[in-house]
Amino acid sequence: MRILVVIDGLHGGGAEKVVLTLCEGMQAAGHDVRLVLLTAVCTYPIPQGIRYEVVADNSHTPWRKLTELSRRAAALDQVIANMERNNGAFDLAFSHLHKTDRIVRRSQILGSDRLWFCIHGILSTSYLGHRAGLGCYLKKHKIASVYQRKNVVAVSVAVSEDLHKQFRMRPHRLVVINNPFDIVAIQEQAAEPCELAFQDYLVHVGRFHRHKRHDRLLKAYVQSGIQVPLVLIGSGSTANIDAVKRLAEALGISQRVRLLGFQSNPYKFMRHASLLVLSSDSEGFGNVLVEALLCNTPVVSTRCPGGVTEILEKAGMEHVLSELNEYSLAHKMAQIYANPPEINHQKLLRYGVELVCRQYLSLHR
Repeated sequence: MRILVVIDGLHGGGAEKVVLTLCEGMQAAGHDVRLVLLTAVCTYPIPQGIRYEVVADNSHTPWRKLTELSRRAAALDQVIANMERNNGAFDLAFSHLHKTDRIVRRSQILGSDRLWFCIHGILSTSYLGHRAGLGCYLKKHKIASVYQRKNVVAVSVAVSEDLHKQFRMRPHRLVVINNPFDIVAIQEQAAEPCELAFQDYLVHVGRFHRHKRHDRLLKAYVQSGIQVPLVLIGSGSTANIDAVKRLAEALGISQRVRLLGFQSNPYKFMRHASLLVLSSDSEGFGNVLVEALLCNTPVVSTRCPGGVTEILEKAGMEHVLSELNEYSLAHKMAQIYANPPEINHQKLLRYGVELVCRQYLSLHR
């Protein structure tokens, strides 16, 4: 089977990592996978054997914003046409992330019979949280129009429900497929030497973005009374990182908060941590929870909109969820740090890359 995967770029986020895991998994299953990036941003290394092409937009005209979607869709179609002319038609095509979806939606080549839009986040939280009134209504309509009567993959039940309840979307087909994890690769990387081995610390893995709520994390850390260091792993804008540093200073914990930046192998840090904490306002799925559990590290998370509750309930660990405030999160951090639960690895096998890839491939009619 020939498979096309389109994404804006490979920034250091969870969705981008998911896309590469899917590409590698489907390629390993014997399928021909082609990856198209709409920008040249590439924080993650592209797996060996995955052929890719960058379709960047170099327009500098004064009206470039007005024509961006149609112009970039036409450029994408030209690249797809060349690929199909040289190697045959694609059987399945997947578009990942909303910015990409807005462009792919205008493709004249990718018909609804083989095209699927993959939604990785809670769109209402990401795009509507600061809006009200007419502005909110118009934004809802604009987002919904991208997916109406199209094929959609939601990475969690919560993402699917958000589409129905908040946007009144009526896709042609909608399926829920959880994110894939290369369990063997994660555990192999977790076993690599780590400079923090044999130290006691907490860890947070995620980009520096307002939805990740590093402010809630730091305040809960203080209130928990836990004295071991808090390690923050992830990339982000200078402004967001500096804001976290200033808050740590104001709270008197700057000496105990360590920022390690983006790490190509975060698993070795997860493995040696006493606890991974997720403090987000929303998570489309919650990849770091599965990854930490695969590394045999206990987790605590806010009960935020998204796949977090789904993951932890299926793992039999719903008791590690806190409410969406720093006080509840602090209490749960102290409780689980003092009494870490047993992790049932058998319940994590549902996220294995081979099983999840088969679910994606079964979408081909």
